Amino acid sequence: MSEGNNNEKQEKPVSPERRNVIKKLVSIPVLGAMTYGVYKKVQYDRARRNLGDMFGLDSAELPPVMSVKPGGKTIRLGIIGYGIRGKQLLQAAGFVEPALIDAWKEAAQINSIDTRYRDYMEQESLNVEVTGVCDIFDTYAEAAVLAGANIHREGANGKFGTPPKRYRYYKDMLAAADIDAVIIATPDHWHGTIAIDAARAGKHIYLEKPMSWTVPETYMIRDAVKQSGVVFQFGHQGRQTDSYLNAKQIIEKNILGPVSLIEVCTNRNDPNGAWVYPIHEAASPETIDWKQFEGNKDRIKEYLDYMQSHGLMRYVGPEPRDRFDLKRFFRWRCWWDYSTGLSGDLLTHEYDAVNQIMNIGIPYSATSSGGVYFFKDGRTVPDVLQTSFEFPDKNLTLLYSATLASERWRGKVFMGHDASMELSSSLVVKVDPRSTRYAPQIEQGIIKPDTPLITYVPGQEELDAVSSATAQYFAQRGLLYAYVNGKRYDTTYLHIREWVECIRNGGTPSCHIDAAFEEAITAHMGTRAYLEARTMYWDKDREEIV
Repeated sequence: MSEGNNNEKQEKPVSPERRNVIKKLVSIPVLGAMTYGVYKKVQYDRARRNLGDMFGLDSAELPPVMSVKPGGKTIRLGIIGYGIRGKQLLQAAGFVEPALIDAWKEAAQINSIDTRYRDYMEQESLNVEVTGVCDIFDTYAEAAVLAGANIHREGANGKFGTPPKRYRYYKDMLAAADIDAVIIATPDHWHGTIAIDAARAGKHIYLEKPMSWTVPETYMIRDAVKQSGVVFQFGHQGRQTDSYLNAKQIIEKNILGPVSLIEVCTNRNDPNGAWVYPIHEAASPETIDWKQFEGNKDRIKEYLDYMQSHGLMRYVGPEPRDRFDLKRFFRWRCWWDYSTGLSGDLLTHEYDAVNQIMNIGIPYSATSSGGVYFFKDGRTVPDVLQTSFEFPDKNLTLLYSATLASERWRGKVFMGHDASMELSSSLVVKVDPRSTRYAPQIEQGIIKPDTPLITYVPGQEELDAVSSATAQYFAQRGLLYAYVNGKRYDTTYLHIREWVECIRNGGTPSCHIDAAFEEAITAHMGTRAYLEARTMYWDKDREEIV
């Protein structure tokens, strides 16, 4: 055949390997082609395993959950704030209201995949006791007392222990000799004040996010914790998420190549997810200490001075702060007067996940936009928000995008030159078709860009009974459950446990005060960028937002 004859079919020469295989299969005319396909599949899988060897990648797992050593010191806890999150935190510590136990039992009888009761009963005791509770709503305080007394995890007809003392003022609890450590789960505008006072009182601290309501108190909290030497754990239970550990290893092994863009998000689409919480029927001026709810006078002055000096008084709630308002009490997240908005509430989870995986620290700049576009209920905090954080020293942009009026699923996406990683409770890595690093393997067919290179699904054989849209949101992000040695654990339980064990045996918790400081400053930069409609910068030498 002449070189220039394009009318004749040109066939590729048969490789010696393929010729030998065909000779072996020729005696099996029907299954021959299929068997050759299986042979090639084995070769392909072997090549992929060799890639795994090249990466040196092992499935990372959380440290084994060891039994609490018998005879160890019993940690005496106080909880300050027993609303939605406070209940969850006390549950993680091992204490639940009897009525909830009964409700879980009934739900399990109706639905076999509802494992809440089983999971809770299998949760190992942390050798802690609740000796004090504090809430300014009488009904919540009484419920916290019941939970703290439920030392045997019984229903309403069970046997209970000595009830913890109810404190009406948190400072009285901090002065008590039988309190070793406190869990702080109040509205945002009280976080900093109570954390500072707790550190100065020598009480170990578990502080729910966000760390601070105002920028000035952020520095004060850090100083108080470091000067006191108390064990401080910040409330990002994502630090206990197994998929994040694998993601961190993937980044460290440079499997993605240079990562230049990360997208994280919030998508919710129900009133509860937009902080329109139910108003309790027992709530009234007689059962709620409104004067305490208003907040610390110094912190309020910091907030109002900032808003006034920057021409932002339009964002201050239209109703007087000192007027009793049930909507404000139960739905406080909707107003800057008490809240840190999407930045402090939900962005912080996403940021902490990225910071945990990549150690990005505080951004160089933040630019935000958004508004109140759906929930026209008088709120001042936006329900749609976009923030761009720039890290030029890391050649990286982190984009946060949020809406409280659409539940479209979007996970965390780490976009590298050679591969991208999609991260939630699970993890998927796909190679970029234009990758430089993997070009030879793509050419040889060893790697296929449309096929996951790495997939990690913790507990994939488990069925989760997750009911509410808000719970689903956190479950998808790996913030409800983690798997350790094949067993499912509540991530908040693991986070509380880590804190308690550091108090008892020494050590530093995974979400320590420096990590909390980085998160708080980052969130404040995003919030200020939104409020002031300009780009905010971080002066790392002077440690100032400018």
